[in-house]
Amino acid sequence: EVSVIGSSSQAKICTSWSELSSYREIRFCNFQKRVSLLNNTKSTRWRNSGLSFTLKAVQSSPVRSDRLPRRGSSSKPKSLDGVRVFVGLPLDAVSDCNTVNHARAIAAGLRALKLLGIDGVELPVWWGIVEKESMGKYDWSGYLVLAEMIQNAGLKLHVSLCFHGSKQPKIPLPEWVSRIGDSEPGIYHADRSGNHYRECLSLAVDEVPVLNGKTPVQVYQEFCESFKSSFSHFFGSTITGVTVGLGPDGELRYPSHRQLASHGNILGVGEFQCYDKNMLNLLKEKAEATGNPLWGLGGPHDAPSYEQSPNSNHFFKDNGGSWDSPYGDFFLSWYSSELLSHGDRLLSLASTSFSDTSVTVHGKIPLMHSWYKTRSHPSELTAGFNNTVNRDGYEAVAEMFARNSCKMILPGMDLSDKHQPQESLSSPESVLAQIRAVCRKHGVEISGQNSVVSKAPHGFEQIKKNISGENTVDLFTYQRMGADFFSPEHFPSFTHFIRNLNQLGMFSDDLPEEEEVVESVLLNSESNTHMQAA
Repeated sequence: EVSVIGSSSQAKICTSWSELSSYREIRFCNFQKRVSLLNNTKSTRWRNSGLSFTLKAVQSSPVRSDRLPRRGSSSKPKSLDGVRVFVGLPLDAVSDCNTVNHARAIAAGLRALKLLGIDGVELPVWWGIVEKESMGKYDWSGYLVLAEMIQNAGLKLHVSLCFHGSKQPKIPLPEWVSRIGDSEPGIYHADRSGNHYRECLSLAVDEVPVLNGKTPVQVYQEFCESFKSSFSHFFGSTITGVTVGLGPDGELRYPSHRQLASHGNILGVGEFQCYDKNMLNLLKEKAEATGNPLWGLGGPHDAPSYEQSPNSNHFFKDNGGSWDSPYGDFFLSWYSSELLSHGDRLLSLASTSFSDTSVTVHGKIPLMHSWYKTRSHPSELTAGFNNTVNRDGYEAVAEMFARNSCKMILPGMDLSDKHQPQESLSSPESVLAQIRAVCRKHGVEISGQNSVVSKAPHGFEQIKKNISGENTVDLFTYQRMGADFFSPEHFPSFTHFIRNLNQLGMFSDDLPEEEEVVESVLLNSESNTHMQAA
């Protein structure tokens, strides 16, 4: 356990030493202005001693930016075209018992990012952790400690309010919500086999009082207000932006893909998520209102299943498929309009909640690029974007963001067409270009993210292409800090990427000596620290 000194409240902190085993290898060297790993002869003095470090008890004071060891005097480098670069913190930075996980590892990571010239970090804040036990009972303690650590490190903070759960790492919805879902599974999305997706609520219940007499929108609103009140002293100085979660993985979409394709495999078309009772009620009402009640009995009967290709059934076939029929037009228009209404409600909620602060509000949409080169664009259709060869499904999305004065986050900045499986008929570059075009038309600013920690040079090259020049974004967030991020296969490449983004690079004299970093970041402990061999 670690007791954080200097925080507004004392809090217990859990430390994951499996994570720290990778983090502690960080070192900074002056050679060629690059950051490398602590695996050369200078670091062997620690290993040759036969010791590795396991913390039993420690008091650790925050490292302020003005206490960073410096041998020169230069300001933070100006990034290419003014792009601010953030790095995402681990998804499980705060545990389900509201303690800070792998705290010393994160502290070392924050110091590394600051020395690299990174502007700030992104922190996922989970509904299922803060409001875990009962409705209206909020515990922000773990996140407050992290916010103060970030502030003391001299970094900015972008907060992502996550109204969804995570399978890996396991972060469920609040316990009291899950209990309601156990007795009433209709609050979750369902596929045509009746399988419920329990990592987020069905958008069809947004304004239905299914949560102990309150609607989900009311509960989200109160959560935002509690967050604003609890973190008010960080707004402006440290917290510069807030992202409101809009669906699975925080994105505006249906959970049409229950499992992501593994490396080398081709992602199927997914399935429509309109079979929970509340979605079916809305579909029935819409069909009856248009004079075609039979169209409201369920989703398309001739659509493929999750992992199938577009041509494995009739609905998505390029020529003569049901998607390009009066029924297909009716269903797809209704399905996408429900998603847009949901997004509009939540962006409006967040925009209103934070209108009296200096933070910018963001929302995230997915980059559904598989099968983009077909006429029907099935992966986009099942996710809720009515985008086909015949119509632009992102125009209305951009209008919604503009109406609520929100910025749009686009992932996949590291993806290029030539590195996609040819059989997937995928084109991430085309999807990105299409969305950029409608955002420019409606004056919506774009922020970027990568899809995965990139260990290949072409990933960083594609990111630079997508965030600079005529594609300049205001903010790029690299996802995400962890063992892979600081691995020998990745971290030197990331460092080189960041240095290349800086027009005015740091001089080698501005970087601290290796011993200074090791001792002040990784070995910063009191005399009562217990060291033992691993």
